[in-house]
Amino acid sequence: MTPAAGNPPAPQDPLDPGRPARAEPAQSGPAPGPVRPIIIFGAALRPDGTPTQGLRNRVGSAVAIGRTLDNALYIPTGGVPRAGVTEAEVMQKLLRQAGVPDRAILPEPTAGDTLASVKICCALLNAFAPPPAGPILVATSPFHQPRCLLLMRLAGWPARAVPFTASAQTRTSVTKRLWRVLHELVATPWDALLILAWRIVQR
Repeated sequence: MTPAAGNPPAPQDPLDPGRPARAEPAQSGPAPGPVRPIIIFGAALRPDGTPTQGLRNRVGSAVAIGRTLDNALYIPTGGVPRAGVTEAEVMQKLLRQAGVPDRAILPEPTAGDTLASVKICCALLNAFAPPPAGPILVATSPFHQPRCLLLMRLAGWPARAVPFTASAQTRTSVTKRLWRVLHELVATPWDALLILAWRIVQR
């Protein structure tokens, strides 16, 4: 059916293109007092700078948990650029489209990998006054969660995984899945050693 003249088309769900947006209450930004940080770890963008479905799912998972919290503060982290934009900037745009106000978003657009994201986000968290309330929530894909949680905990922060929800499934080849597993098996102990050394130097 063609929309009546003068009526704008129905808004689309930014986290699931092609579906009408759900009516959600407006989200308010953090109020004075301790915030509940939700760190959203980035993922490689497409060559044209648009997010993959996997990255959309990470943001969608963060938004879903954030709507259940008081004083949620979203920290999208990732600084690898594609087509002139970083992962953090793309995630910030997705958060805005999902109804999150700018005052509830603290983008971190400089980290080039997971370890750098953890270090920089720890510096941001240490600067909060008053300190964050409750555990630090970590939003990422299931294969990536164990490493992110371990690094945050080794860095001295209580961390909890955000339940991962997929607004749309992504097809991943067996080869790519095996590569991800092997990469995490190698990267996790190496990053753990590096974060422990970093903590020693920081003291």
